[in-house]
Amino acid sequence: MSPIGTGLGHSHWNVAVVEAHLAEDTTRKVELGVYQRPEEEPKITATEMIAAILSLLWLAMTAGYFMIMGTGKGTGDFDSIRFVMMLIAIFMPVAMIWVGALAVRSARTMREESHRLQAAISAMRQSYLAQQSGGTVQASVEQKLEEIAAAQRKTQNTLATFTSIRPGQTPPEDKLAIPAPALIEEQGSLALGTPSETLAPPLSVADFIKALNFPETAEDKEGFRALRRALSDRKVSQLIHAAQDVLTLLSQDGIYMDDLRPDRAKPEIWRRFAKGERGHSVAALGGVRDRSSLALANARMKQDAIFRDAVHHFLRKFDKTFAEFEQTASDEEIAALSDCRTARAFMLLGRVTGTFD
Repeated sequence: MSPIGTGLGHSHWNVAVVEAHLAEDTTRKVELGVYQRPEEEPKITATEMIAAILSLLWLAMTAGYFMIMGTGKGTGDFDSIRFVMMLIAIFMPVAMIWVGALAVRSARTMREESHRLQAAISAMRQSYLAQQSGGTVQASVEQKLEEIAAAQRKTQNTLATFTSIRPGQTPPEDKLAIPAPALIEEQGSLALGTPSETLAPPLSVADFIKALNFPETAEDKEGFRALRRALSDRKVSQLIHAAQDVLTLLSQDGIYMDDLRPDRAKPEIWRRFAKGERGHSVAALGGVRDRSSLALANARMKQDAIFRDAVHHFLRKFDKTFAEFEQTASDEEIAALSDCRTARAFMLLGRVTGTFD
């Protein structure tokens, strides 16, 4: 037999070789009668022949004794007791001879059956060990594949974090999250009827990302400050209110964004989505793989009309707002935004509604 390799690529070949040899051994054992009932033994064996010879010898000796010695003188009356004793004396040894012959034959049959049973048990044990070996190899291969997939996802997440800032860009602290449209000259004079949001300070990228992530705790003063500034922006405030609605509804089913660990997508995929691409090219955005959260959200989408409307409203607002944010955002800023709670809710609900299909 060829030597069995030790590499992972030869595992299946080794199992196939072992199974082939086991099949060959099984066929050979079947041919030898291991798994088949043996053919009936000849009706007359050596034991029976010896028993028959001894029986005839005993009967001949008995007949000779009566012929030589005679039956003796009697009164002519039939003695039943004497007749019974003569029958016992004649046929009892014959019966004992045949009882011994039958015992010898039964012992030989039981010994042969025991050997066949041991051979069958040995063959079943070898087959079981072969199956266990094959199962171990398969489990090892599956574990290797899982490790490779996990390492690949980890590498993708790491690559997504290695983003670069385009040269000559404004620092995030001073850069506007969503550029305001150019104001007409009449608005420069702050005439009567000027919208109040035009008087609010512009929203920076840092405050925009913090606001979409929402305050961490009740003591997160910086988070609340960023949230107040974001709410003063009309476009961003609509997205924040829509995000608050879906996050509140999701929490009723025990779904919290902090529990999700989605696979990160590269900023270039987010840019494709912002430019209107859909389908397989942006499927990586649906990186949420928590099955329970996906199942609960999907079930509620089918049963709760209010939740369904809130989700579609949120997705529209996020899509529109992110398309404007992407125009001036750097890869680093897009990566930071994709890790906030609002973006995680977008990944979860976008996958449930088939946005990335």
